Amino acid sequence: MLSSTAPRTLATRVLALGAVLTLGSLSLTACGGNNSTSAGSTGASDEKIGVSLIVKTTSNPFFVSMQDGAKKAAEADGVDLKLAAGKADGDEDTQIQAIENAISKGDKGILITPNGPSVVDALKKARDAGLFVIALDTPPDPADAVDITFATDNFEAGKLIGQWTAAQLEGKKATIALLDLFDDKVVSVDYNRDQGFLTGLGIDTADKKKNGDEAKTGKYTGGKGGDYEIVGSQASQGAEDGGRTGMETLLSKNPNINVVYTINEPAAAGAYEALKSAGKEKDVLVVSVDGGCTGVNNVKSGIIGATAQQYPVKMAELGVKAIVDLAKTGNKPSNSEGLDFFNTGVELVTDKAASGVKSISTADASQICWGK
Repeated sequence: MLSSTAPRTLATRVLALGAVLTLGSLSLTACGGNNSTSAGSTGASDEKIGVSLIVKTTSNPFFVSMQDGAKKAAEADGVDLKLAAGKADGDEDTQIQAIENAISKGDKGILITPNGPSVVDALKKARDAGLFVIALDTPPDPADAVDITFATDNFEAGKLIGQWTAAQLEGKKATIALLDLFDDKVVSVDYNRDQGFLTGLGIDTADKKKNGDEAKTGKYTGGKGGDYEIVGSQASQGAEDGGRTGMETLLSKNPNINVVYTINEPAAAGAYEALKSAGKEKDVLVVSVDGGCTGVNNVKSGIIGATAQQYPVKMAELGVKAIVDLAKTGNKPSNSEGLDFFNTGVELVTDKAASGVKSISTADASQICWGK
C-alpha cells in the first residue's frame, strides 16, 4: 500500500465506506444482511462463510476500492463479510484487534493489507486457530507469514516507472527526490517500489530490501545514461500532506530536483502542490504507483508523468473467492510461477510512451482503473 505497502491516492471512486473508525474503537460492519445460507465446507452448515477484510486505512481510496471489490464478491457468493481498517497507514494495533475479533468470531478466513511487521504474530495466531489468511497488496515479511498473497509485483511496478524516467531524461543529469512510505518501520511494498524504481533507472542498489543505502551520486545506466544525485528520501505515510511536506523539505536541500519518485498517487499529488508553490511544476518528472482513476487523470493533465497501475478490486475479489473455494472444496490457491505471491498484474500508464518500455495510454487506463 500499499498496500502494500501499498499505498504502494486522491479521493475518487469512493462508493462506500465499509469500515468507520472512531478514536476509541474499531467498528465492523457486515455485508449482505443477517439471513443465513448453506455455504459450509460440507454443504451441511446453514451458516455463511465468515471472512474479515482488514485494510490499512479508509482514508485512501485505493483501500476503499478494495472493500468495494470484496463486498461485490461476498454478495455473489453468500459470504458474511466484516470490514475493518487501521486509523491511519501504519496503525498496527487496530489491525491486530481486528484479527483477534475475526478469531473470536470463528471466521473461515482473513484478507489483510498488513500495516507493519507487528501484525505478523497476530496472523500466526489466526492461522493456528484454523483461519486461512490471505495478504492483499502488501506481502508480509516473511512472505510465509500468510497462506498466500494476492498483490501487484511492486518491484516490477517501480522498475517500469524507473525505466520510463530514464528514457525521458535523454542523458540529462537526474537530481532525484524519493518520497517513500515510512521511516520508522520496514514493509515490503515500500522498499520494493523504491528499489524497483532505482533499478529501472539504472542505479545500483546495495540491498534490495533496504531503502537509502545506495550511493548518493554516480551514473545511471537506463535510457541514454547519465549522472545522478539523490537529494534524499522522506516518509510520506502515503498521504497527500506527507507528500507535500516531504517535497518541501527536499526542495529546501536542493531546488534543482528534476525527478520525483512517489510511493503512491496521494503522495504525488502533495509533491506536485509543493512544486507548484515553488514555481517548479513544469521542470520536474513526477512518477508514481497506483493507477486510480484520479491518478490516471493526473497523468493525462501532466501532473504525473507516468504511473504503474495496479488492481485492488481484483485482489479483493480473488481473495474472497479463494476462501469460498477452500470452504466448499478444500482447494487452496497457488502462487504465480517463480514468485512467492499471486501476481495480479501491473501496467505502466503514460501518454508519453518511451521506446522499449511497454505502456498503455490514459484513455485505456481510465477504462480499467483499479479493476473496475
